[in-house]
Formats: sequence, structure tokens, C-alpha cells
Amino acid sequence: LTKTKQAVETLKKLGCGEELQRLIKSRKIRPGKGKMRNRRYVMRRGPLVVYAEDKGIVKAFRNIPGVQTADVMKLNLLTLAPGGHFGRFLIWTESAFKMLSKMYGTLKSGAPMKRGYTLPRAQMENADVARIINSTEVQSVLRPKMEPPKKAPMKKNPLKSSEAMEKLNPYAPVKKALERKRREKGSAEQKEMEAKVKARKAASKEYNKKQKRGPDTFYKTLMKAFEAKAKEGAKKQEAEAEDE
Repeated sequence: LTKTKQAVETLKKLGCGEELQRLIKSRKIRPGKGKMRNRRYVMRRGPLVVYAEDKGIVKAFRNIPGVQTADVMKLNLLTLAPGGHFGRFLIWTESAFKMLSKMYGTLKSGAPMKRGYTLPRAQMENADVARIINSTEVQSVLRPKMEPPKKAPMKKNPLKSSEAMEKLNPYAPVKKALERKRREKGSAEQKEMEAKVKARKAASKEYNKKQKRGPDTFYKTLMKAFEAKAKEGAKKQEAEAEDE
């Protein structure tokens, strides 16, 4: 591949047509001051073409938006997982894929291009951890599941919580609704309450007139006793003055 037209046709044959359209639409103006520093636009990352021998591949793919190229000998984490997000769309050439076995070797033989390097072996033969944990061999050895300590529920104040008051007094919501209706102007409940208040005040006035005379009579009788004694003392003083 030496022409961009050939590279685009190759990508479309591989099923990357929708991916190329997504990359073209993702081109936007960068927010902030970066657009004044020669990086005006931002774009999503697209496929990465990995090659072993550059026979015009870089020149063919360099003008396609979002598509990047990388040498198999110079791969790094920033190109394979930009932004720390794994799972980038990689397109390998046949020569690049064969070069991997020379670079890293196999589990049986070492790496021809690296001294003393062997591929790391898997620590577990069966990687299905959920199946291992739920197996009868493991579950039979495990201790029974511990129940968390029970916490006492927080007590609620019935004077502040309507739910707590309703448990203690089921009539409380009905009473509250009646009080609400009594506060409404012009309602039948308010008129009934005003009539009861007037009747109660009238009854209390009548009762006070008939029965509650104790303080007045006691004070008057007390003062009369003092007046009688005062008159007797005055008479004695007059008698003594006449005798002299």
C-alpha cells in the first residue's frame, strides 16, 4: 500500500467504514485555551495499524483521520491503550504478527531476539474463579456465613414524627385533620368551634357571678372587723379624755 485511496478501500473491506465515519464526526474544537496553542481541534482515536516493514504503509495511512501506524518493535502502552483504556482496535500485518513470536517466543522455546526471556506462565489452570469458589470441595471446608450484628432501631419522638404518633394514637391523624378544618375560614367546623367557645365563655361568666365571690366577701369582712376595732379604740380614747 502506497496510496491513501488504497488504504481507505482496504479499511472498508475489513469492515471499518462505520468506524471511519465516527472518527470524522468526532472532530470538534478543543475547549479552553489549548485552541490558541496550535492544538485547536480534538478527535477520537481510531484503528492502529501495526507493521514490521514500512513499504509505504505510513505514507498511505497518515492522511486518514483518526488512524495511526506503529512499528511492531516500538510498541508502547500509550499507543496500545491511549488514556489508560484497554481494548483499542488493532490491525496487524502478517509480517508484524510473525515478528511477535521472534520477539517473545513461545512457552516451549525462548525468545530468539531476547536473552534469558520466557513468556510468563498462567498462575491458574482454571481461570473461572466463580466456579472454583462455588464448588463443593471449597464450600464444604468454609465456615458458615456470619450474620452481621443487629443494631437497635433509633427511637422516634412522637411529638415530632407523625408515624410514631399514629402508632401510639391511631386517632391522631383524624384529630389533626379536624384541627386543620377548624382553622379554615368559613368552614362548618370553624363555626361550630366559635359557637362552643362563646357558650363556654357565657357559662363561665354566669358561674363566676353566682359562685366566685369568695375573695371579695373575705376582704370586706376582714376590713369590717378592723373598722369595728378602730371605732372601739376611738370611743375609749374619747371617754378617757372626758374623765380627765
